[in-house]
Formats: sequence, C-alpha cells, structure tokens
Amino acid sequence: MLEHVCGMDKAAQLIHDDRVLSSDEERKLNDIAKKRSEGVPLPYLLGTQEFFARPFLVNPSVLIPRSDTECLVEWLIEHLPKNALVCDLGTGSGCIAATVALERPDLTVWASDLSESALAVAQANCKALGADVKLVQGSWLDPYPAELSFDAVISNPPYIERDDKHLDALRYEPRSALTDESDGLIAYRTILPQIKRKAPKVQLIAVEHGWNQGEAVRSIFEENGFKGSATFRDYGNNPRFTTWIKN
Repeated sequence: MLEHVCGMDKAAQLIHDDRVLSSDEERKLNDIAKKRSEGVPLPYLLGTQEFFARPFLVNPSVLIPRSDTECLVEWLIEHLPKNALVCDLGTGSGCIAATVALERPDLTVWASDLSESALAVAQANCKALGADVKLVQGSWLDPYPAELSFDAVISNPPYIERDDKHLDALRYEPRSALTDESDGLIAYRTILPQIKRKAPKVQLIAVEHGWNQGEAVRSIFEENGFKGSATFRDYGNNPRFTTWIKN
C-alpha cells in the first residue's frame, strides 16, 4: 500500500524509513486501509495484480488473476503447437492471452469476452505489456470470423456452483465471471460442442475448473468426441484444469 501511495518500492522505503507522509498521502493510505478492512480486495484498491511476474491492471469489471491459473499457463507455454492459431474464451483481464502471447511469440492469439468493460481492461493490459492479442466482443466462439479455424482453444470460464458458500467472500468480483448460476458446468457444455462445430482442426483444448469438477469436465469432453482428456493439479495440489491433445 505504501508503494502505491508514495511511489516508493520496498528498497526505497527501507532507505528512507524516516520519511514522513504528507497529509494527502496519509489520507489516501487511510482510505485504502478502511476499504480493505471492509473486505475490498487489495488488487482492486491498488489497481494491479501480478501474474506470471507481470503487473496486470484490474478493476471490479474483471476477476483478479490467481496463481492457480499460472499452472495452466505454464502447461500451455510448453504444449501449445508451434505457430498455432489460439483463442482464449472469456478472457477477462487478458492475463492468460497476454502471457501466452508474450511467452510464445510464434503464436497468433485471439481473445474474446462478453463484457465490454472487461475487454477494455484486457485491451489496456495488452497495450501496456506489448502483447499482440486480437480482441473481440461476444459469447465464447460466437464473435470470431467464420474463416478462422483455431488450432487451440483455452478458457477459464465461470465454474463456481450457484450455492457455493465461497461466493460471498468473492462478492466484490464480477459474479457473472464466477458462477453460471447453476451447477458450474454450463460453460463446458456450451464451449465443447462449439469447438466441435467451429474449430474442426483443433489440436489442443485447455480449460480451468473447480477442484471437484475434473471428472465431470472430462465426461463432457468425452461426450463431445474429445477422448483421452487429462486433469492436472494446481500449486495447492488441487485438480484445477483439464486438457485434451489430438493424437
């Protein structure tokens, strides 16, 4: 918080530990502390969240990037086909799409989101970080030009069940990006049939999901003809994302 208010990193704070806050700085710091005590997530108060060692702009229009998602990104960087045409569905802050584009410059990356305000955040992040990502507004694969046939499809969709007790703790984040107001599986039931229809040349699919949804998500892959999917764990050793690679 001090770094945000004073513009001094931790090293500078140690060197100038006798520096007195101005009245304006003190007011800003107290305001942030008050809102934090009320439960507002610190990244929203500071306006940024680190993801894959890069600062991403965030506001209440988008989910705060989580370290669990970095596990998915690490896997993608290693496994995405060379020179692939990739899309990220429900991109939010753009943290997945931008990171993949920066770490794998051989890829052509597109990203979509239904929310105009979320896309504005993603656009700002891609511009600030120098990530070459083409952004479109719309639901899942619907807004993409018909001539595009993606080699890889990525998504971190809303997957929390409607009655999950953890939703209250996440009340400051956009609810529509957290839950489908059902069983948490609607996005997968929508996206996978779309991929089958609209991306016939797809070679790789990767989706994030809840810790207890791996089996259900793999079943949806299977029902749509994507056989042999596998579920991987996050840093907390919880099943966190499921992938499929064409044999």
